[in-house]
Amino acid sequence: MKRIDLIAGARPNFMKIAPIIDALRGAEVRGGCLRFRLIHTGQHYDRAMSGSFFEELGIPQPDINLEVGSGTQAEQTAAIMVKYEKLLLKDTSDACLVVGDVTSTMACAIVARKVGVPVAHVEAGIRSGDWTMPEEINRVVTDSITNWFFTTSATANDNLGRLNVTDDHIFFVGNTMIDTLLKHLPRLQRPLCWDTLTLEPRKYFVVTLHRPGNVDEDQKLLKLLQAISDGTHGFPVVFPVHPRTAKNLRNQVNQMPQLNCIDPLGYLEFNYLVKHACAVITDSGGITEETTVLGVPCLTLRDNTERPETITIGTNELIGTDPDNLVPALTRLMAGEWKKGTIPQKWDGHAAERIVGHLERLLR
Repeated sequence: MKRIDLIAGARPNFMKIAPIIDALRGAEVRGGCLRFRLIHTGQHYDRAMSGSFFEELGIPQPDINLEVGSGTQAEQTAAIMVKYEKLLLKDTSDACLVVGDVTSTMACAIVARKVGVPVAHVEAGIRSGDWTMPEEINRVVTDSITNWFFTTSATANDNLGRLNVTDDHIFFVGNTMIDTLLKHLPRLQRPLCWDTLTLEPRKYFVVTLHRPGNVDEDQKLLKLLQAISDGTHGFPVVFPVHPRTAKNLRNQVNQMPQLNCIDPLGYLEFNYLVKHACAVITDSGGITEETTVLGVPCLTLRDNTERPETITIGTNELIGTDPDNLVPALTRLMAGEWKKGTIPQKWDGHAAERIVGHLERLLR
């Protein structure tokens, strides 16, 4: 038997790791050679950002929780590395599987390689080219030491090829976050705000904002929210407020009556809102993937994206971070001029099965 460490540390990780756990369990039932140890680093440690996802997505309780808690980028990275190194030196595994681009991904990958444990990176090869994003640094560092690269798109494959990663180490498998979305579509739950705000399908907007460039300056955040308020023509705007963003919201939002700030939602409730929205306005990369598969228009408040297929193939458009760009884009949307998207190759709900199939061969 071979054992794989599955690393999960922050909310985006859980959606990507859940189908891999399902696929590993399925392979075990069929007599496969792989077992797993689920390690939660504790990078996101509050229930709203972490705990409820385990229950909703059917993720088992972690075998180990490193409980690193909050801190600066360096403090979290150091704490994760120290604790994961102690674990591996005491009880090693045959591989370390990391997903996405959060601090936990990079930190555990470094530790694993230094103690001789091969690293598999799910969602390898994506790039924004924006070095002001901590996630971009995490991606580049992780991919520079990864053994096996599991990719979501041909663009990611090309990025890795330019880094001289050979084809026999790159596995184009699809998108495990879409595995999760497709599995749970029948289980999506109407949130309480649906009734309290008297929402109707395709007659409201969903907003998420959390990137420092958009939310850390009070006036910039307020200008963005005012532009959203002006451009949505009186339709309700539902804004689940990320903890980072909540710190910088002021009472001025009370002057925007259609802007409805609510607490963060669980996975099933949030995606119910996304599925039935007129459009989503966001600075999240992962949400652009979900809106593409759901066929929901998406306006991304960033100047770049690591998921270009959501633009070239999907329903997403880069609007930029200038609030003045929002109203013209929303005007096009309200006039019915938004593009129709399609679903990228292999975003079909079976990415995790492909990953486990490759791992069984690689570790046999």
